[in-house]
Amino acid sequence: MKSFRTIGTVGMLVLLFVWSYRSVDFRFGDLWKGLGETRSFIWHDLLPPDVSALPSFIEPALQTIYMSFIAMVLASVCAFFFSFFAAYTTSPHPLFRYVVRGAASFFQAIPALVWVLILVAAYGLGPLVGTIALFLSGTGLLTRSFAEVIEEIDEGPVEAVRATGANWCQVMARAVVPQALPGIVGWAFYKFDLNIREAAVIGMVGGGGIGFSMQKSLQLFQYREASMAIVLIFVLVLLIEYVTRRVREALL
Repeated sequence: MKSFRTIGTVGMLVLLFVWSYRSVDFRFGDLWKGLGETRSFIWHDLLPPDVSALPSFIEPALQTIYMSFIAMVLASVCAFFFSFFAAYTTSPHPLFRYVVRGAASFFQAIPALVWVLILVAAYGLGPLVGTIALFLSGTGLLTRSFAEVIEEIDEGPVEAVRATGANWCQVMARAVVPQALPGIVGWAFYKFDLNIREAAVIGMVGGGGIGFSMQKSLQLFQYREASMAIVLIFVLVLLIEYVTRRVREALL
């Protein structure tokens, strides 16, 4: 019976792949034909990066880090409190769980890029819009992620603390938080990494940071300047990954 279900599932996935392949009109031949144009654009237009443009990208790069960090901290704080109401094992009432999970799913479902397009009409162009967009989408993602971490903790200590007559807040503080904290910290720093990547994209539609500067270079057909920005984003991502890993090791 299990093997029959496995075969049926694999068959459904294969049919879905074929259907998707035909629906998007994907052809490996066309992909191969485009490689030549792509290679020509990279070697003749993008490379080598214009190193002289590096000083003009330093401040936008730092702005990207500031936006990402502020959004991560604010989203983590909000998600930390909401996650206790969203988790199946700690929510004091099902109504709280449905409302919080629904709100988190809503904010997570809307990408930060869309939030920028919505907010730019009210706040204008700049890093404030990018920070708010990263905060909103991050709160949704981290609330659900933190809730999943809480749901996976060992229930033994929770039942032990509850047996002493502790109230809900005391149970959360003494039994749930100590167990869930390493996972929560790990997810928070992972979101910081994601924010750096997202900030580079949302900046291209008015969210500030290095993405905004790179978009200006592209609009002026200064592709080698844009290439320098891409290299800087790559270095920035590697640096943030290294720093966050060391910070996690120090904290946990």
